[in-house]
Amino acid sequence: MRSFLGLGSNLGDRGYYLSEAISALEGPAIKVITSSRIYETEPWGRLDQPLFWNQVVEVETSLEPLELLHVCQEIELRLGRVRKEHWGSRTIDIDLLIYDNRVSESEELRLPHPYLEERAFVLAPLREIAPELVLPSGRSINEVDGEGKVYPLTINKQ
Repeated sequence: MRSFLGLGSNLGDRGYYLSEAISALEGPAIKVITSSRIYETEPWGRLDQPLFWNQVVEVETSLEPLELLHVCQEIELRLGRVRKEHWGSRTIDIDLLIYDNRVSESEELRLPHPYLEERAFVLAPLREIAPELVLPSGRSINEVDGEGKVYPLTINKQ
C-alpha cells in the first residue's frame, strides 16, 4: 500500500536522525519510494524548543497500518526517542500521515493523521513529492497550506 510518513527531529544531529530513520524503514515489508527535501520549521504545539528539521517519505508497504505504526515506533526507540511530554523535543518522530488514503480511527491510530491539514511542516514536503495527491478529506494537497513557517534547507536530498 502507498503510505506517507512524516519525520521530524529537533535534538542532536537532526540530519543524522532523519537519515537513519529512512535507512531503518527499508526492509522486506517497506520500500522507500521517495523522500522530500529537509525543511527547517518552527515547533508546533509547544513553541519553547529548538527548531525542527522535517521531511516526508513515501513508502510502499505490505504491512497493515498498525504494523507500520509499530515499526515506526520501534525505530524511534532505537534512535533514542523519549516520550516525556506531549509535543516536546525529540531525536526523531515518525508519524503515519496517510495509509492508502484510508480513513479510520482506533484507540491507537487515526488515519489520516489528525493534524495533517493543519501542519505546514508536513504539507510543504508532502506537496513536493506528491503534487497530484488528493487527501483523504477529498481536498487536493494544493488547496491546503496549514499553519507555521517552513524553510527548505540547502542540504542534499536524502
